[in-house]
Amino acid sequence: MATFTTAGSDFLLNGQPIQIISGAIHYFRVIPQQWRDRLLKLKACGFNAVETYVAWNVHEPKEGQFRFDGGADLVKFIETAAELELHVIVRPSPYICAEWEFGGLPSWLLKDRNMKLRCYYQPFLDKVDAYFDALLPRLKPLLCTNGGPIIAMQIENEYGSFGNDKQYLNYIRQGMIDRGMDVLLFTSDGPEDHMLQGGMVDGVLATVNFGSRPEEAFAKLKEYQPNGPVMCMEYWNGWFDHWSEEHHVRGWDDVADVLDRILRAGASVNFYMFFGGTNFGFYNGANFFDKHEPTITSYDYNALLTEWGDLTDKYHAMQEIIGKYAKLPDIPLPAPSPKGNYGRIAMTERAALFDSLDRLSTPVHRAHTETMEALDQDYGFILYSTQLSGPRPLSKLTLQEVRDRALVFVDGVYRGVIERNSHDLLLEPKAHDIAFEVPEGGVRLDILVENMGRINYGWKMDDPKGITEGVRFERQFLYDWTIRSLPMEDLTGLVFEPHSSDRAAEAEAPGGPAFHRATFRVDEPMDTFVQMEGWTKGVVYVNGFNLGRYWEVGPQKALYLPGPLLRQGENEIVVFELHGTKDAAVTLQDFPDLG
Repeated sequence: MATFTTAGSDFLLNGQPIQIISGAIHYFRVIPQQWRDRLLKLKACGFNAVETYVAWNVHEPKEGQFRFDGGADLVKFIETAAELELHVIVRPSPYICAEWEFGGLPSWLLKDRNMKLRCYYQPFLDKVDAYFDALLPRLKPLLCTNGGPIIAMQIENEYGSFGNDKQYLNYIRQGMIDRGMDVLLFTSDGPEDHMLQGGMVDGVLATVNFGSRPEEAFAKLKEYQPNGPVMCMEYWNGWFDHWSEEHHVRGWDDVADVLDRILRAGASVNFYMFFGGTNFGFYNGANFFDKHEPTITSYDYNALLTEWGDLTDKYHAMQEIIGKYAKLPDIPLPAPSPKGNYGRIAMTERAALFDSLDRLSTPVHRAHTETMEALDQDYGFILYSTQLSGPRPLSKLTLQEVRDRALVFVDGVYRGVIERNSHDLLLEPKAHDIAFEVPEGGVRLDILVENMGRINYGWKMDDPKGITEGVRFERQFLYDWTIRSLPMEDLTGLVFEPHSSDRAAEAEAPGGPAFHRATFRVDEPMDTFVQMEGWTKGVVYVNGFNLGRYWEVGPQKALYLPGPLLRQGENEIVVFELHGTKDAAVTLQDFPDLG
């Protein structure tokens, strides 16, 4: 049993002053077989604590259905940290941001179109209470007050960037206390007046998040909290990438200088991130400031460890700075994981999406377009189909509030893409709009919509997916829809046909969205990277595991494939390609390509 408290400007562990030097590792962004490796490298660098968010949508994927096993085994992750004698900071607030899908909130909250998020709204609080009832009893034995490694917990995350509902914040605080969370509780916010005013809670330690100018940040915190210890709960030492942006890099020298100033001031720090990891599956989030910007699959973050767990120059530079203020442990560093170059793998089989619909989904019929959430769907794709009578002159097709990217087919022929960011609701078609004539017999209209990630930060978080308002042809709304949810979680029922031997012809006429499959042999499973050069946009699965999305717009050109996901012997790779490929093959190479 231990105590972690504050006195004056100090943190006290069992009554003795301690400077917390922590690093963020999100258990949900790395496969469990690699948890110990990443934590060991954290300790060897001189860190004395690890911090993790807790992603609600990982643990309650469907309302009332909780999971805490496999990659969601939070207890195992914390126990692994304890075995390495690391302190643990846990952030189990309902909302986490983290560039994670919907900021960690479960998408099913949006089925209730009256739902109000992150405020004192009883239906939302009821959902949080049910989640806390499942989560917090699992953490209670791991608290330092019960002999475990958890020294502190966060009640909400950067709340002052979102709202100012103190009744809500106090409700979350009291909910943790009532469930036995008797460790130090804290908030974290940006070092600005409105953020601290909105996010601080009486009786709860306030911390600040920043990437530079620590003296200014701590001075602002001291204005609001003159008597507590100062801590940077998120020291942003790198940054994340959106699709079609440049890959972000921040030099180690600048990062080391700021760290030196933080520690010299006697402050505590948590690196965001120490190790970034990967947005596997459909769990990438998105930002919205002037447009919807989905985060890429890699969450490398230009952190101290690479996405694949190797040490960087930044790692060694931080270790040197930490060594000025704390005794470095005598731990031999693990060697970099071996990387596999398994070469070019030609896709040998193909299954067209439109030929596979009955194996992937059950259709429902609705008068109007429904959102994914209304149909109890979380992620993936959704297909809307209807008949349009004719004859009609050339007119524009309008999707009102499409979330986020739609492929349009008329009588099975691909007509183009409608994207959330560039689609306007005016009647007159512009060059990038989709317009067509309808012959006397009418046409079939199919619209395949991709959910590219719910917004994880800011004022636009109410972000249901699909076609959220309706479809118009010219000014007329279209009704009588057949809708298919395509979460793409289980592809085992697909029936593949041999790929055409005429590769050139197939590349010229890909025939719409399709699954491409191949098997390949591995003698020794190692980390590798799936190079997607020549493909347009889609998703990659290896041995049934969803590695995440690829997109030719970059910056990321290759997906990280952890070695433990491979099997000695035969392996399967499936690529779901939306548009077509110049060459139906991938390369498993031994180096990354983050742009």
